[in-house]
Amino acid sequence: MGHSQAEKAATRERILRAASRRIRTDGVDRPGVAELMQEAGLTHGGFYKHFNSRDDLITQAAAFALSEGTAKMERSARKNPEDARAGLIDAYLAKQHRDGPATGCALVTLGAAAGRGDQQIQQAYENQVRTYLDLIAGLDEDADTPRAEAMLTLSALVGAMLISRAVADQDFSDELLETVAEQLTDRTSCEPPTDA
Repeated sequence: MGHSQAEKAATRERILRAASRRIRTDGVDRPGVAELMQEAGLTHGGFYKHFNSRDDLITQAAAFALSEGTAKMERSARKNPEDARAGLIDAYLAKQHRDGPATGCALVTLGAAAGRGDQQIQQAYENQVRTYLDLIAGLDEDADTPRAEAMLTLSALVGAMLISRAVADQDFSDELLETVAEQLTDRTSCEPPTDA
């Protein structure tokens, strides 16, 4: 790749990174092209060198935001080498994650937009859900039904994070995160019941 092509690719990534943070914070409908370019430290004039339209940028920024989460989830799972699933749960349901939507899991912030969005955003969202399910199922070797358990876990993680960000009472928000984390962790650490 030549110097100018490498520069163009780096600039494009900078725009996508800035736009992905912004749409996780404000949604896909709010930011305009001028705002997004300014946030990336560029002028509006260079926009069309990188994207065909605002919709093209938003679609690619959503895919970028979604795919960014994979490495974070993998790192979270490695935080607790003795119980990778518990490490992932604790990291995902952390207050820092709740308080940082711009860099947090895009499944939480882009769910409604994906449901209303075009097929490209829906496909990117689905791909990320499938990736997370595979990752979580791979952590649960002892589960009788690892895929079903992964679906329950992912749904609880995303739902708890969404609700914790939406409620006004900070103590209640904290309680939601802590309770869901505890319940999810207890689900797999409990011994199965024995027949008496």
